[in-house]
Formats: sequence, C-alpha cells, structure tokens
Amino acid sequence: MTSVATSPALQPTLAHMLQSRVQQTPQGAAFREFVAKDLPWREWDWSQVGVAVQQWRCALQQDHVQHGDRIGIWLPNSINAMCMDQAALQLGAIAVPVHTTDNPASIAYIFDNAEVSVLIVSSLSHWERLRATEYPMASLRTVVVVVDVPQQIAQQAGQPRIVALSQWLQESLPAQQLPAPALPAASDVAAIVYTSGTTGKPKGVMLTHANVVADVAAFVDRLAPNEHDRFLSFLPLSHTFERTVGYYLAIACGARTSYARSAALLMQDMQTENPTILVCVPRIYERAHAKVLEKMLAGPEAERKAFEEAVEWGWANFCARQDITDLHKHDAALIGTPKPAAHAVIAQQIANLFGGCIRMAITGGAAIPHSTAKAFLALDVTLLQGYGMTETTPVISVVTPDSNDPATVGAPLPCVQVRIGEQRELQVRGPIVMKGYWKRPEETAAAFTEDGWLRTGDQAELVKGRIRLMGRLKEIIVTSTGEKIAPADMELTLLADPLIEQIMVLGDHRPYVSAVAVLNEENWALFAADNGWEPANPGTLRQPAVVQTVLKRLQALSTDFPSYAQPRALLLTSEPWSVENQLLTPTLKVKRKQIMERYADEIDGLYGNRRAT
Repeated sequence: MTSVATSPALQPTLAHMLQSRVQQTPQGAAFREFVAKDLPWREWDWSQVGVAVQQWRCALQQDHVQHGDRIGIWLPNSINAMCMDQAALQLGAIAVPVHTTDNPASIAYIFDNAEVSVLIVSSLSHWERLRATEYPMASLRTVVVVVDVPQQIAQQAGQPRIVALSQWLQESLPAQQLPAPALPAASDVAAIVYTSGTTGKPKGVMLTHANVVADVAAFVDRLAPNEHDRFLSFLPLSHTFERTVGYYLAIACGARTSYARSAALLMQDMQTENPTILVCVPRIYERAHAKVLEKMLAGPEAERKAFEEAVEWGWANFCARQDITDLHKHDAALIGTPKPAAHAVIAQQIANLFGGCIRMAITGGAAIPHSTAKAFLALDVTLLQGYGMTETTPVISVVTPDSNDPATVGAPLPCVQVRIGEQRELQVRGPIVMKGYWKRPEETAAAFTEDGWLRTGDQAELVKGRIRLMGRLKEIIVTSTGEKIAPADMELTLLADPLIEQIMVLGDHRPYVSAVAVLNEENWALFAADNGWEPANPGTLRQPAVVQTVLKRLQALSTDFPSYAQPRALLLTSEPWSVENQLLTPTLKVKRKQIMERYADEIDGLYGNRRAT
C-alpha cells in the first residue's frame, strides 16, 4: 500500500485514509463483532482489516465492477458491511447503503433508481422481498447473500446471479494476482445516500470523497478523538451521521469500533464494550433519561429529593462554567455552593448506564429535549450536540466540552461558512456540501441560492457565534388566526413528561394548537392504576377526564410558550409510531403527513369535525 499523509485533512480520499491507517497502526484494535451466544466477541486489528478489504475488492473486480459503478448494501452494521463499503471505495465504485428497517418497496426503489450492479443482502429471503416489488432493478448483475444460500441455485433468464458470500470471496483468487487499480480522486463520488424524507420518494445525495474527508478532518480538529478511544456503532451505517462520525472518523483517528447487537441489547453492549465515544440520536438519551426518572419516581421521597437537588445544583454550576447564564433558567444562588452529597453517587450511576467510560456522548440527527440535556450535563455526562444534514456529509456544527450551550448546536466547523438568509433560513457553504442529487438536476438547482449557498430549510439565529435552531421552514404551523408556531420546540418540551413516548403538535390552518401523543406503556399503566382507570382498555384514552388530566400536565410544561402556542386539545393513542408502520422515517423522525392521514377523522373531532382550510 502506498504511503499517505497521516492527517485526515491531508488525505485526498477515504481509500487513502484506510490504507494510511493500516500502515500506521497495523496491530491496533480496529473492530469488534458479536459472533454467537457463548462465544467471545471477535476482534480485528487494522492489518487484518486491510487483508479482508483487499479480498473483497478483488471479488468486486472479478465481478467486473468498474470505477463509478454503484454497489448496493442492505446489511446491518457489521464487518461485512464495512468490508463491502471499503472495497467499493478502493475501486472508485459508489456505495449505496440502505436502512435495514426500511420497507422492501422503498429499498427496491433506491436500488433501481441508483442502477446498482452488485448487491449484498443478509439472506435469500431479503432478496425475495425485493423481487416481489414493482421495481425491476434492471442493472443488477449479482446478488451476494451472506447466509441461508443453497449450494446450487439455478440461474434464471433475465435475473441476476445469486451467490453465497463465501463462494463469491473464494472466486476472487484470480483477481488477487492482478495489479491493484488506481485509487479514486477526491472529486469522485464515494456514496449515494438516500434521504428518507417524510413525504415523496427518497432523493439520492451524492457525497464525494472530498466532502467526507473535509468533514472528518474538521471534526477531528474540533473534538480530537484518538486511537485510545472506543466507539459503539449503533446507528445504521446508511445514516450519514453514523457513516461520518461513527465510522470514517474512527478510521481517521485509529479508534476501535464495536458493532452493537441490537437496539434491545444496546445498554448491555455498553457494559461489555465500555465505549469512550458514543454517537446516538436523541431518542437513545431520552430513553436512558426516562429510565432514571422512572427509578427515582418509584423510590422513596428522600431519594427523589436528592436527585432533584443534585440536578439543580449541577445545572446551575454547569451554566456558570459555560458562561451561558443569560440563556437558561437556573437557581443562581446555588452557584459556588458545596456540592450535594448525592451528586457524585448519582453522576456515577448515570455514567455506569453507558459503560462507565464515556468521555463524549455525541447527539445529532434531531434536537434533544432540554430536560434530557439538562439532567445529563448537570450530572457530568459530556453531552455534545451537533447539527447537520445528509446534504452536508452531515456535520455543519458541534459544541465542544468547554463551549457547550445546549440551547445551540455549537459553532460551525472550521471549514464551514454559514449565513442567515430570507425568513431566517440558515444557509451553508464549504467543502462538506454535496455534489448534488442523483439524476435530479432541477431539485439540485433548487437546493441552492443563486450565489451558491445550500438552503438548509432550517430557521436559525447566531448567538455568540453559535447556531441556535428555531424550527423547519416547511413545518411552521400557521393557525387560522395568523399565529406562527415552530412545532419542534414545543414537542421537545412536552416530551419531558414521562407519560409521553412520542408526540406531534399540529394546528396548521386550524383555530388553535392541538397534539397527538403516544403514551409510554409502563408509565401509563402505573398512572392509570393510581387514578382508578383501566390502562388496557382502549376506550380509556377517549374518556374526557383522562384526556383533560394529561392535557393539563402538558399545558403546565408549556407555560414558557405564548398562550396561542400551547395545546388546547389532545388525542391519546397507545400505538407506537415506528418505521415498520411507516409513521417514522428510518432515522426515527416523525412522518407528519402520514400521522395526519392515520388519525384524520379523530383530529377533525378535536376541532368539532371542522377540516383545515
């Protein structure tokens, strides 16, 4: 492998970055993966990764993959997913990853639209689900299947070849005698990442090697991860946040990455893998916070009071250290006073939830509720909020441990320029900005201003050089009385109620604001029993006394908002919104249009059966 500069900022492509890492720390721990019950986790060092990626690259060559060909990846986070991605990068091919939890029709559309030539899937049943859709995927030549492949599969006319992964890799031997191909150029597209979107067909965002390397280098400059760090990879590798910050960043700094087994086992994996850097969406931190609150609420009054005192003391002193006292409510009288005896004990309990070694808990993909951020920061968890979008590779900004205002998403990265345009829209320029949307020139043009700045679609303001988000332009609610409301801020506030698992505020073209809320199953059962209601009876959620009781709790949380922005009606449901029922995007964002359609009649009932005009 050819020598390249050690700094990610000086490496032209992701292919060079991996080769450099293999040279610099060949014996360093690279990846860990759970193999099977009662077996130890398998570990790879960087030299083993280099050998494996070379074999996978040769297999692609043997399959006649050329520079610029698209390679479909439908796999969970794993060594196999990493190897296919890196093999494609070494050839100058383009990875097209998809969310494993997305529905087959959406996945088939992506592979058909991207015109993938080689596809890797977990099992034969996954391929059969794609074949059953309306999308022909006419460019597809080979489907590589990881498990459950019969030894002999008859080749069907007009259909791609189906081959087991083990056989496909074995067939790479002839190609291993060939000279290694030229590495890609910085301007080449490294991946087409499809935005999940809340409406319409997903769009393929073309991200170049230069885009990703610039974002990684700027992130290294901002937060200084190193080869002693340990990452726990949980977010899907088809998510740009995970790709850049939880995957390529670890390669750049030589850190070890463990692949989490599942969402259900994430907290267990934190105990065995002891990550020092955690990269997660807010929902994970919200769930951890809810567990802590649930435990405290169920405990003795003295413990609950000690917890509250520890949080209030920690929060006041955190605000003082960060010099952000003008933006956050806190008890100034607590600043500089002795630390409560319970603070260190509770802080250690919180740290132990995440494995006891976390030095940076990075959150992005959506805003984090203030109550969650406050509790963790008050209890010495270094929670760092970032901001970005798929079109910016994705990180635009991130706070740092010594400049951490949770009401903002930090200052722009060193290579990024931002400005506030019309309607307070945040606009971005810099080397992290996408090449464009795949096969959508009109939408690419519309994404930029006339002078070349990317439109984020987010309203924002700059506070002491930091970005403070104010809501999505397209999601601004305009009531029939002309009041304008950003629903995201209200939703984050209302999620502080432990009864609420998910919530969506609405009221566009309506006389007042209302909300649809999914109840937390465990907390609702306890609360209902305490009030003499039947928690398992669906009719309970429609009883006026029940609705009004929960609504008053939410209104009490929203008193800092103008009266016109506070919810005046409420629809309760016990059905969680998920990717599977198509009410959440694969990145766990609420699909507002689909939820409005799902509950259309009941929402009309909140307004006396008057439809929006």
